[in-house]
Amino acid sequence: MAKHVAVVLSGCGFKDGSEVTEVVAAFIALSECGSEVKVFAPNEDGLVKNHIDDQNQGVRNIMQESSRISRGEIEDIKNLSVNDFDGVVFPGGFGAALNLSDFAQKGEQCCVHEEVKRVVLEFNQNSKPIVAFCIAPVIIAKVLGDQGVAVTIGNDADTATLIEKMGAQHVECKVDDYVSDRALKVITTPAYMYNAKPHEVFKGIKAAINEFIEMA
Repeated sequence: MAKHVAVVLSGCGFKDGSEVTEVVAAFIALSECGSEVKVFAPNEDGLVKNHIDDQNQGVRNIMQESSRISRGEIEDIKNLSVNDFDGVVFPGGFGAALNLSDFAQKGEQCCVHEEVKRVVLEFNQNSKPIVAFCIAPVIIAKVLGDQGVAVTIGNDADTATLIEKMGAQHVECKVDDYVSDRALKVITTPAYMYNAKPHEVFKGIKAAINEFIEMA
């Protein structure tokens, strides 16, 4: 039976939203598994950056920007119900630290977007798997840190320290591998936390998605 999977995006582009290669890699891996995918994002404004010179370009709607990657098929995250899905995916990109949380500004003292927090907690409480790539595991660490969740962002010592300050366990991991907390059903992979090649990122994401589908 096909698994129904929710994917939560944070914009379009690695500097201010979802990392496009990571999202596409997830879509391909999920498609290979025969999963049915539905995409969600916050329907609110977020900061936009020029990806060439890193200059701020004002604000745009996060859901509208995310829809560029999902080919226009997207819904407000407020409509994401745990009852409709077997698991949820959080691709990386700096939007996870800007739009889905304020980790970029506040580190371990960050707050997670209320709807994102709700989604993480509901999937956790219903024993449904959660997978996160790149910097997105900081969201999981913040929400589930009180349960000692094990996650990875690769081998970035500074970020790993902040994750552990939130109560989570950080596990070093290569770009083409993943970390699986089977007790809490959380799978994470470093992706572009490394200066990696696309096929290496895809290998890690594909392996993480395969573990995710097995859990689901």
